[in-house]
Amino acid sequence: MRKLIVIAFAACCLTGCGLVDALFNGMKHSQAVEAALKEATGSKPQVGFNWHNGRLRSVTVTFPSLYGAKSLSELANLTRAAVTKEFQQTPDSIVLGFELGAQSGPTL
Repeated sequence: MRKLIVIAFAACCLTGCGLVDALFNGMKHSQAVEAALKEATGSKPQVGFNWHNGRLRSVTVTFPSLYGAKSLSELANLTRAAVTKEFQQTPDSIVLGFELGAQSGPTL
């Protein structure tokens, strides 16, 4: 009985602080950003996010390879628009990245 009371209390505390809401809604928003960018670019990125005290601090968008069909500034604008629309707020920062893989290329 005591365990049940502690579990119920913990669940109420987590629900009250918005942690559970931010986690579930954040996942929905990140999946919506992935879908929107896949539709616009044909390549599905991975989207991560960081909430702190109810504020969206950062969103990281990582494409699986370099994207050459549009300029980097066009891709950045597409990404910014999708993140702002789907998360319904503008994060403090948006990090845009590309996976390069292990292929050998020119050395710098």
